[in-house]
Amino acid sequence: MTQARDFWSRRKAAVQAEAEAEVIAAEEQAIVAQQAELEEKSDAEILAEFNLPDPDQLQVGDDVSGFMAKAVPDRLRRRALRRLWRLNPVLANVDGLVDYGEDYTDAACVIENIPTAYQVGKGMLAHIEALAAESEESEPDPVTEEPEPEVIDEPTPEPVVTAEAEAPEEVDLRPTPRRMKFEFEG
Repeated sequence: MTQARDFWSRRKAAVQAEAEAEVIAAEEQAIVAQQAELEEKSDAEILAEFNLPDPDQLQVGDDVSGFMAKAVPDRLRRRALRRLWRLNPVLANVDGLVDYGEDYTDAACVIENIPTAYQVGKGMLAHIEALAAESEESEPDPVTEEPEPEVIDEPTPEPVVTAEAEAPEEVDLRPTPRRMKFEFEG
């Protein structure tokens, strides 16, 4: 269970959290300033500054860990990773375990200018109205002659006699109380 901290311990924790936040903010500002400087330089200058090879010239077995440093711009990191993925057959092979790796759209089955009854903004309104009009025309008028229903004489079924069971007395099925037993190995 946690204990209630007094005022001074909470204050000390708050001051420490503020100091940590200031350090993190200063590091982020330094990284942003360094990224801004690197954005002005060309890729060749950046590669020479960090002693990195050209990412497009990487070969199988070359080390790409230098490109993963925070100081290296994203554009160079991505170029190196793309080259690595193209070179390494293990990384380039999609093994079929990607859930949504296939194209599930029906773009291949779509026929251009397909005639439909659907109207944009109206849906299938005209088609449904036409079907309703056809069904009204085919139905007989309820006011005109209706055929009289035929009366069929069926034998009346015999009543089924059921025996009523007596209601069982309510039985109290409470669990029996037990005592806990402890055994100590000694």
